[in-house]
Amino acid sequence: MKLPGDDAMARAADEHLNTAPVKLPKQVVERPLRQVGKRLMMAMVVLGVTVLIVWFDRAGYHDNSDGGVDLLDSVYYATVTLSTTGYGDIVPYSDSARLTNVLLVTPLRVLFLIILVGTTLEVLTERTREEFRLNRWRSQLRDHTVLIGYGTKGRSAMQTLFATGLKKEQIVVVDPSFKVIETANAEGITGVVGDATRSDVLLRAELQRARQIVIATQRDDTAVLVTLTARQLNRGAKIVAAVREEENAPLLRQSGADAVITSASAAGRLLGLSVLSPSAGTVMEDLIQQGSGLDLIERPVIKSEVGKNVRETDDLVVSVLRGHRLLGYDDPKASPLQITDRVIAIVRASSSSDGDDSVRLTSAE
Repeated sequence: MKLPGDDAMARAADEHLNTAPVKLPKQVVERPLRQVGKRLMMAMVVLGVTVLIVWFDRAGYHDNSDGGVDLLDSVYYATVTLSTTGYGDIVPYSDSARLTNVLLVTPLRVLFLIILVGTTLEVLTERTREEFRLNRWRSQLRDHTVLIGYGTKGRSAMQTLFATGLKKEQIVVVDPSFKVIETANAEGITGVVGDATRSDVLLRAELQRARQIVIATQRDDTAVLVTLTARQLNRGAKIVAAVREEENAPLLRQSGADAVITSASAAGRLLGLSVLSPSAGTVMEDLIQQGSGLDLIERPVIKSEVGKNVRETDDLVVSVLRGHRLLGYDDPKASPLQITDRVIAIVRASSSSDGDDSVRLTSAE
């Protein structure tokens, strides 16, 4: 097997691959440091207001040490009062000072404690809240798609899945890079940090309950190991894998992949076709690019097409899917069309979304 270059899945220099934390998309909340900073500023404002109140009414206070109250004594009294320490060495003795303590200083003390306790509770409950979100996510996740590798191929595959109507909540990305997973989280996608060749990492992505698995690693040997592990964990999921070298495609199929895409040879054929016929290359590029020009879709046969010849349909049908058999448009068995058939056709991109049960088969590379 050829091993072309380094792979993101094999990186282990500065990545913590022994742990595979699940990273849920962050809710729209402020950063913890910003929250703490705001509450600290609020606490300082409360302290400053209390110091000013005591300082302006310092004549109504008595210090047991020297009798008078200066600015430092005001700061000291405000600090021990707001923190409910209350040593009793500085006390209000006039009626106005005591009334001020009841009406102003006491509410400020309560506000100060709310700020302090709120910050503490926020820190203590953050882990519990995240654990609750994670448990709820695990309990609700069913028939999802696991995308292994979030590079160029993985992103293109994900965009194509989105075009078919798949929601972001139904995709889990697995990648060894924390930065890559943070990027996926920023896009509203759940990610798992870790080496996908390890079964415990795939189990954290709930791969055993997935409906389809997309393997978009950069090295072919990594793709084979991931495919073997994924097929062992989930016997019924549809596995689609990408390889660089065409000679490694049979290994992927033997490992359990239902479909194997050879990226290097496909790009090479497109290059050669463009050299021989630039127009043909343009048409192929139009088919590959999603959402513009021509699209390749899979859709069910409609009632008006039942019993007709493949060439009599409104769309340009290239293949007919009958059961588990894929029949070419020129295969005599493809016609007449049956109600249970599905056709693969070339349509205009604007009309490819008309049918609710159609599936786009093209993707941007």
